[in-house]
Amino acid sequence: MLLLFDGNTILQNQMLISSSFNIGPLTLHYYGLFIALGIVSAITYAFFEARRRGEDLDHVINIALVAVPLGIIGARLYHVIDLWSYYSQNPAEIFGGKGLGIFGAVIGGAIGVLIYCAWKKLPPLRWMDIAVPGLILAQAIGRWGNFFNQELYGYPTDLPWGIYIEPSNRLPGFEGYTHFHPLFLYESLWNFIGFGILFYINRKYTGKLLDGELTLGYIMYYAVGRFILEGMKIDVWTIAGFPTARWISIVAFIAALAIIIYRRLKIRRSAA
Repeated sequence: MLLLFDGNTILQNQMLISSSFNIGPLTLHYYGLFIALGIVSAITYAFFEARRRGEDLDHVINIALVAVPLGIIGARLYHVIDLWSYYSQNPAEIFGGKGLGIFGAVIGGAIGVLIYCAWKKLPPLRWMDIAVPGLILAQAIGRWGNFFNQELYGYPTDLPWGIYIEPSNRLPGFEGYTHFHPLFLYESLWNFIGFGILFYINRKYTGKLLDGELTLGYIMYYAVGRFILEGMKIDVWTIAGFPTARWISIVAFIAALAIIIYRRLKIRRSAA
């Protein structure tokens, strides 16, 4: 683990960091490996949670077969829109290039869950609650792929955990700096904590939460973290001079909170 956190070690042994490795004639990329590991972890969690809730386990795999591809498509679409100034000049890289956006992944995956649940006449909010702790766990794991790709870093820093970025991967205007905030690490830790919180709430308040409230809690938690971290990113997609991800985080947080309050007040009035 010294390699991951000791900036000087990384600087002196740059060749130790590679974005891929070989197994015989097969080349595996760490980014894809960590994304795949995250997906498998999310499905595994959903499997055990569905069994705990007494649900048909076949639905877990079937939902994944719909939600995962749509999540990947959504993630890629969001990323391309985010960097449209680049992709409009390099359209050949739109398909097959690297880069995914988590907001697009969540939206695409949610659409997949809704489509499957509508088809099978299942309660979508219940199945989203089954999935979201695994989703944030997948995000926590998947972020480590950014380390090997030398991406998702913030402004320069001299803190001991600053990550060394090779000159070829430094953004314009920052070529003279060597170490940067490891935003991938910050978000990964935030998401691991979020998984623990959602797992605890899910088990502690089983039977007391309304369907969908765990999902809304995930939205609020992730929105807070993303809002904070977005302020540390160097190059971001903006709307009216404000980071787009921050706009989305604000709207998502307020909407999720409003839905929770509205539903709870509605139940209270009905019981009165």
